[in-house]
Amino acid sequence: KPVAPPPNNPLALKACATMAGRLLVQEVKAREIYDSRGNPTVEVDVITSDGFCFRAAVPSGASTGVYEALELRDGQKMPEGLPLPYPEAAKRCMGKGVLRAVENVNTIIGPKLKGMDVTDQVGIDKLMVETLDGSRNEWGWSKARLGANAILGVSMAICRAGAAANEMALYEYIAKLARRPNDKIVMTVPGFNVINGGSHAGNRLACQEFMILPVGAASFKEAVIIGAEVYHTLRACIKKKYGQDACNVGDEGGFAPSVQDNNEALDILMEAIKLSGHEAKVKIGTDVAASEFYNAETKRYDLDFKNPNGSTDDMKKSAAEMVDYYKAWLAKYPLVSIEDPFDQDDW
Repeated sequence: KPVAPPPNNPLALKACATMAGRLLVQEVKAREIYDSRGNPTVEVDVITSDGFCFRAAVPSGASTGVYEALELRDGQKMPEGLPLPYPEAAKRCMGKGVLRAVENVNTIIGPKLKGMDVTDQVGIDKLMVETLDGSRNEWGWSKARLGANAILGVSMAICRAGAAANEMALYEYIAKLARRPNDKIVMTVPGFNVINGGSHAGNRLACQEFMILPVGAASFKEAVIIGAEVYHTLRACIKKKYGQDACNVGDEGGFAPSVQDNNEALDILMEAIKLSGHEAKVKIGTDVAASEFYNAETKRYDLDFKNPNGSTDDMKKSAAEMVDYYKAWLAKYPLVSIEDPFDQDDW
């Protein structure tokens, strides 16, 4: 039978976990760290009853959709009943600090999870989302009160602990939680984000990402080698055509040449793929992030939305015109993936 652990005695907690054959949450700690863009984010440690630490850090994108869960930043309007950690918190880090989210983990979430079985992923997630947070909007549970960044950090750390408790690799454990078979494992094809635009770069390129996908590689190792060789060949091509300054990179490490036309970016990418000798093994993917340049009032996509002088009418496309735009891509380039080609509400 399950054994209820004493709440404040670590040794007794460990003994009870051993007796019950379970791995329990002993402590949850959160802190503010900085991501690859230099912005604050949440890191969470889950300390289990056997003394091990399981850590997770929360990712945060540059472009987000309106239907995504709501992360909590110190500069945001305060959720009802939750004060700032200290008066100046909203001003530090350009308002992007996450001290409130950290505080929510340390004072609200952590104490409630103490003594819970780390393998109860569903139960812990439901407790955090539906009970401890409880905020909803028209699209469902929004995580606005405690912050999606607080809840996700804890959930990921718990997942790592659960995988260890089951003596499984993390990917196997996630498959188990999803009730998916894991007896036939296939390594994913790595995607390399090699040209940046949109919200990821300071150029005028509308599309956010252009990626190479080495689908013809015989192994993951070969795919990485192909990706590296195409990347460095692309650098040489950009330097030759646009100069050394054009070899600067965007937020995610892709080159950000000063080009406006998406087709021009695709052309130079194809040149690099051919020169690298890997044309037969490489396809192209793109994340358009079309919501970033969609005008809901005019229902037009502005392909020159970053022009400081404003764009011309011929750069503003309807949804039907964007369909034709993508069809022309598919006819000319080896595209196999187009992410977010339209606005999230343009149906």
